[in-house]
Amino acid sequence: MSLNLSPQTVQTILWLVLLIPSITIHEFAHGYAAYRLGDPTAKNAGRLTLNPIKSIDPFGSIILPLLMSITGGPIFGYAKPVPYNPMYFKNLRQGEIITGFAGPASNLGLALVGSAIAWSAIPAAVVSAPFGQALYLIGYTLAMTNLVLMFFNLIPIPPLDGSSIVPIFLSDAGVRKWYEMQRYAMVFLFAILFGVPYVFHVSPIGWYFDHTVYPVLSLLIPG
Repeated sequence: MSLNLSPQTVQTILWLVLLIPSITIHEFAHGYAAYRLGDPTAKNAGRLTLNPIKSIDPFGSIILPLLMSITGGPIFGYAKPVPYNPMYFKNLRQGEIITGFAGPASNLGLALVGSAIAWSAIPAAVVSAPFGQALYLIGYTLAMTNLVLMFFNLIPIPPLDGSSIVPIFLSDAGVRKWYEMQRYAMVFLFAILFGVPYVFHVSPIGWYFDHTVYPVLSLLIPG
């Protein structure tokens, strides 16, 4: 029995499938960076692993990507954050930056892998056009998924990774207040993701991706 799925539906399904390992590797990179900096928290909690079951967050890994797909927005999500304790770092501010940016760096690496797969589709298509097309779609989707994850996490709003750069500019007292404020950050983040588009019919995240994800994607992937 043929399902007769549209190309857009196939890409959405592939995107969701590739999202899980991508966010799992992202979180592992955080934990590994913290571990190398002397923090055993993730390892002691059993989270220094590439097992996706340990990282899947029911809302962030499944429900949110499906909601974004249904509403026509860019598909992204998040996993359960890997726990870490910055008090283990010899240099708190430096440790925060290295740990915070390890996740986006892993996504950049996966995007480059996706680009290499897409480029390999060109000679593969000479042998078999369907195989080449499938290979290209996998590479393109892997690259796009990880560029979306990378640039989304680079937004300097807690709990996103880009916020790890903020403590550099704060005093010790300011850093403590910054950590206290982070408990309310999810409300602000969801207001940007869903509140602003609903009220003002403008998507700040969509505009941001248009000026980050897609220009970089066009440089990595053959047209």
